[in-house]
Amino acid sequence: MKVTLGERVRVADLVRVARHGVELAFSDAYVERVGRAEALVKKWVAEERPMYGITTGFGALYKQTIAPDKAAKLQENIVLSHSVSVGDPFSVERVRAILFAILQNIGSGHTGARLETAELIRDMLNRGVTPFVPQNGSVGYLCAEGHIGMTLIGKGRAQFEGEWMDATQALAKAGLAPTVLSFKEGLVLTNGSTSPTGLAALALYDMMGAVQAADVIAMMSAEILKATPRAYDERSMSVRPHREQHATADNLRRMLADSAYAQSNYHYRLQDALSLRGIPQAHGAAKKTLADALVSVENELNGCSDNPIIWPDGDDGEAISNCNCDAGYVGIEMDSAAIAATYVAKMSERRNNRLVNGNLSEMPWFLIANPGLNSGLMIPHYTQAGLLGDMRILSHPSTVDSVPTSGDQEDYVSMGYNACKKAGQVAENLEYILAIELLSAYEAQQFNESGLKTGSVTQAVVEALAASVPALQNDEALYPLIEHIRTMIHTGQLVAIAESKVGKLN
Repeated sequence: MKVTLGERVRVADLVRVARHGVELAFSDAYVERVGRAEALVKKWVAEERPMYGITTGFGALYKQTIAPDKAAKLQENIVLSHSVSVGDPFSVERVRAILFAILQNIGSGHTGARLETAELIRDMLNRGVTPFVPQNGSVGYLCAEGHIGMTLIGKGRAQFEGEWMDATQALAKAGLAPTVLSFKEGLVLTNGSTSPTGLAALALYDMMGAVQAADVIAMMSAEILKATPRAYDERSMSVRPHREQHATADNLRRMLADSAYAQSNYHYRLQDALSLRGIPQAHGAAKKTLADALVSVENELNGCSDNPIIWPDGDDGEAISNCNCDAGYVGIEMDSAAIAATYVAKMSERRNNRLVNGNLSEMPWFLIANPGLNSGLMIPHYTQAGLLGDMRILSHPSTVDSVPTSGDQEDYVSMGYNACKKAGQVAENLEYILAIELLSAYEAQQFNESGLKTGSVTQAVVEALAASVPALQNDEALYPLIEHIRTMIHTGQLVAIAESKVGKLN
């Protein structure tokens, strides 16, 4: 089913278009809003009103007046001069997420971009034309978007059907043609928080999915490590009024309710290690932070971050200079989200350590029947440690930094782009760290010698994994197994398996 822009959208809508290629359409309200703002800009240019970035220069050059007959050239020049981000290009889905955010910005009816330009971007998304967008060199806007603008005017490079080529050629192969930018459109394309917002939406979606999967994985680890379900007792939760903690504990109780193995260990220890008994508290705290981030990202996705905004007032109105292009909301939230994801990851690494450490697990070292000749799951723990080290570095907040730009006209910058860009890597690392823990929890099942059955969720996950992941008797190549399990987490398959047994997880 297609996604129609014109009313409030969700992060999930962006993901459907950016990642899954769902068709995009405009509502009548979207078309009307865009046309009204476009008409006002044309009217004001004809009246030679002073308007920032439309009839004046850009940034520190805002005092330079631009003649009406040069206004369109100014917009092309903005795109050409701003296309200066560097390094490897973003993935296709991340560029598509930015394009989605640009369309939402235009559709607010406060940018003044033409419907024709919005339709070209929409058609690029629907037909699979992806601009070449280098990742590095932005403080919150301008540079990455400049490369997108290059594709619209037929310059630079773009990808079509998996192949990089000249932008004009890519557009032509998709049955499209480049445009000539009109008044304000170069500014609209490069300005605003659209790139941080698109990047944030994808990263946050993956973080939230990974943390939900973490409940399932942590349950399986706790179960096979003979952790007492007593730690998740509803009475303990009731004295601490954090909704997400209660919800996580409820998930654990439901998944362990039919586990004879878990119930047999109810009194096995008086108290377990924190990485086992603290799952509701730690996962709950992370979920709270991610939920807060979702509110801000969706608000940003449904707002107008342009400068100036076009404010209609009857048949006239005003172009109002502002700082809605600031990426602080999404930047600060994604800095926080990275910390939350790392919080979950560090606990996963500790549980995995307990699984592979023979002194702690009551199972063979590294979960292999013949350790010594075989290394078993010794080295995936190294991988976790390396990934976690990267996550700690990436969790340093970007938004505390600022480097004045544009001749001190922009004497402070949000650095929100950097926060949202690195959040994608944090999300991916979290998925891999959880995948390694799940590999260990899965391999540990063969050492359950009690004769008691694990819960139905564990059994269903084990059955699904067994189709592609062997119960290790001797050393095998582990990389493909980790990638397979990570894909199960990334696509939501793991959570779906659990929910097929216990209903919707909180």
